[in-house]
Amino acid sequence: MTHSAFKAARDFLLAQRGDYATSYRDFRWPELTHFNWALDWFDAELAQGPQGSNLALKIIGDGAAEVSFAELSAASNRVANGLRALGVKRGDRILLMLGNVVPLWEVMLAAMKLGAVVIPATTLLAGDDLKDRFTRGRARFVVANAADAPKFAGLEDGVTRIAIGATPPGWVAYETLHQGAGSFTPDGPTRASDPLLLYFT
Repeated sequence: MTHSAFKAARDFLLAQRGDYATSYRDFRWPELTHFNWALDWFDAELAQGPQGSNLALKIIGDGAAEVSFAELSAASNRVANGLRALGVKRGDRILLMLGNVVPLWEVMLAAMKLGAVVIPATTLLAGDDLKDRFTRGRARFVVANAADAPKFAGLEDGVTRIAIGATPPGWVAYETLHQGAGSFTPDGPTRASDPLLLYFT
């Protein structure tokens, strides 16, 4: 299977985690032509395997939640289908401006499954910093908390805005993305060299 080389590399590092010298000397990057971490590893190995009911994500504090691998897999499938219905295609850029909440991880996995590129953004950003993400990063989709919606006022036309919480005018409610099917079919294979994250530092 496509994840066997990835699994072998991971297992080697886990076995040598107390021996940096050996890890550094003997580790070899897996040679992969096609690989989608969300589909080939998270879904196939974890969510659909014996660990499916195990805890995958635990959020403490505001928005406290516990989610299993199987639950997060199905939720990210629904979000991926919802994003696809909004027009997200392979290679599209999504600006993701959320704290450590469940939707952050649902969107991350959904974007991987779609082949979209995520631009992670701290919730501290505003003004020119956000504009830069749209100008240089060419983001066409935004997922953010409704409370941060005013920061995106004046965005160029054609940017689809998705809000967590009370939905402002002109934004799509994140909850609607969960109305799709719990299964997902990719539009094709993901090349191991395809971009996934676009960081601004």
